[in-house]
Amino acid sequence: MGTKSRILKNITMKSFKSLFVFLIVLSYLGCTTEDRDTNFVDQILAPANVSAVFSITQDNTGLVTIAPNGEGAVSFEVYYGDEPNHFDVVSVGQTLSNIYPEGVYTVTIVAIGINGLKTTVTRELTVSFLAPENLVVTIEPVQGDVFSINVSATADLEAYFEVYFGDVIDETPVMFMEGETITHTYSDVGDYVVRVIAYSGGSETTEYTETITIVNPIVLPITFEDATVNYAFTDFGNVASSVVTNPDMSGGNTSAMVGRSNKPVGAEVWGGTFLQLDDPIDFSTLNNLKVNVWSPVSGITVKLKLENATNGSISAEVDVTNTVANAWETLTFDFSSSDLSQEYHKIVLFFDFGNPGNGNMYYFDDINLSTPVASTSNIVGTWKMASEPGSLKVGPSPGSGEWWSIDAAGVTARACYFNDTFIFTADGAFNNNLGAQTWIEGWQGGGDNCGTPVGPYNGSIPATYTYNTSTNSVTVNGTGAYIGIPKANNAGELPNVAVPNSITYDVTFLDVNTMVVGIEAGSGVFWTYKLVRDTTPTTPIHGIWKMASEPGSLKVGPSPGSGDWWSIDAAGVTARACYFNDTYIFGTDGSFKNVLGTQSWIEGWQGGGDACGTPVAPHNGLSAYTFNYNQAAGTITVNGTGSYIGLPKANNAGELPNVAVPSSITYNVTFIDSNTISVGIESGSGVFWTYKLIRI
Repeated sequence: MGTKSRILKNITMKSFKSLFVFLIVLSYLGCTTEDRDTNFVDQILAPANVSAVFSITQDNTGLVTIAPNGEGAVSFEVYYGDEPNHFDVVSVGQTLSNIYPEGVYTVTIVAIGINGLKTTVTRELTVSFLAPENLVVTIEPVQGDVFSINVSATADLEAYFEVYFGDVIDETPVMFMEGETITHTYSDVGDYVVRVIAYSGGSETTEYTETITIVNPIVLPITFEDATVNYAFTDFGNVASSVVTNPDMSGGNTSAMVGRSNKPVGAEVWGGTFLQLDDPIDFSTLNNLKVNVWSPVSGITVKLKLENATNGSISAEVDVTNTVANAWETLTFDFSSSDLSQEYHKIVLFFDFGNPGNGNMYYFDDINLSTPVASTSNIVGTWKMASEPGSLKVGPSPGSGEWWSIDAAGVTARACYFNDTFIFTADGAFNNNLGAQTWIEGWQGGGDNCGTPVGPYNGSIPATYTYNTSTNSVTVNGTGAYIGIPKANNAGELPNVAVPNSITYDVTFLDVNTMVVGIEAGSGVFWTYKLVRDTTPTTPIHGIWKMASEPGSLKVGPSPGSGDWWSIDAAGVTARACYFNDTYIFGTDGSFKNVLGTQSWIEGWQGGGDACGTPVAPHNGLSAYTFNYNQAAGTITVNGTGSYIGLPKANNAGELPNVAVPSSITYNVTFIDSNTISVGIESGSGVFWTYKLIRI
């Protein structure tokens, strides 16, 4: 464009600006006083994502068309880059043309917003009458979208590119520049030819083609409902499998499509089928797989086997027996004891494993990761808070940490808390084992730091629990019993509510060794705790023990195991019920605890009346103790003033109060069976006490 045409353009642009301002003034004058607020103009941002598309005629003339674009722009100044101050101004949607000699030019695009703010970008333009060279095309899948691809390209001597995606007839190509990425989404699976053409200013072009395959991968959950997924069964042992219409769309499974395996007469006992996932199963949070199964008979073995994609020797398998005939049933396969560090791609199913085919048809659906089957046995054991960020949190909804969530620094600072254990025994006993220190909050009289456990939240009172598998909830019973933190209970948070005598929590098992416990503390306050099973290798003595409630379980005589001088009878067991409720806890961390509750048997030397009464220090279980078990020697030593097994008065030096209170006591231990021990001690010289304890 010459100087005259540029001036005319500029005059036209000035007129446009004047007209635009005039229209704003008219609009402003037509508003009420309340409406005359033009602050919105100041809040508009400068144009964004400014670029331009170049197209050049393939006739060696060097005629280039420039199409500027940008978000929030009302006009553009385009500086051609072929001579100083050579530019034109266009409105949105318009294009510019300029004739260039062969060469490389820097084109500057200035996008102007409604409030005058500008954004400037530059683009390199190559004008050549030779065919583009060194064309490199990159075609990549879009992460998380199996139907989309990204296309970009580079070349020498090119002005621009066009891409054809090969999915429609008479396709209009998409034009793009070097440095840009074009995303395209296909509507269906299949093979498509992608064609990219590089253009210069000459009649010759350079072209690249590549055939791509769009597939919808098989991933969990497998529902058989997606028609774009190729559920390619691999059958073996004369079994035939396919996707079919659900033969029983009942309440157990109302989905339309399911898998079917036909195990005909003559099929091998090991006959089955498998599907191969595109990615390995992610066992990072859940260790169980569930399958919805329909079988014409109950009591068959359904085997689920997992295999590595390339190495069949890397595998894991679980057998489950179905319990329902002619109806859908969800079977859960627990792989928590398998080596889940391996990669498993193949899901292999065997129906009526171990028996030859008899013509039965088996149906299956909804294969997915799942939580373990609810079972009281799941919760039995010793648990502690997971020592990781986010394991302790609170928010306005279940599982939320919106208000507060413990971080890595908090886990370190509260190490005394993350050592606490929560013990659920098979007979329904529950215990908080806090050791010598736990985290003491301000409402407990502490300084929000580690300190001596404060009653009633010190684990000194016997407690029980009830686990409801139907509601996935657990209730701990006993004043001071809790899971997670002591202040959160069903009524609210301490000290704003009364100390409860029971607390009910929601429980979700992530796997057999991990559970999430939640509680709504009052209204709209949700605490969440992540607990892990304490799987520290144990010795036979670890666990919770108590005196056997039977005649002869407590006795004394002149030789080991003798009851010649005295042995408790049935009446004594009844009278001393408060004593037979005492428990002795041997923790996997080496801690020992006497849990006596509110009452135990108090002898005369303790100031009692040989009757049930309040435990007397130092034998009241309120101190922190440890133990050492020597399995080879058959001995156990409890350490800490006031710690004992059986009777507090009997120790290695003699009997209290005739000797000093010891700081440790060593006993002989004999296992009668895995849940029964005989504990003996010679109290001084020739006085042998014997206690029979049972595991609870």
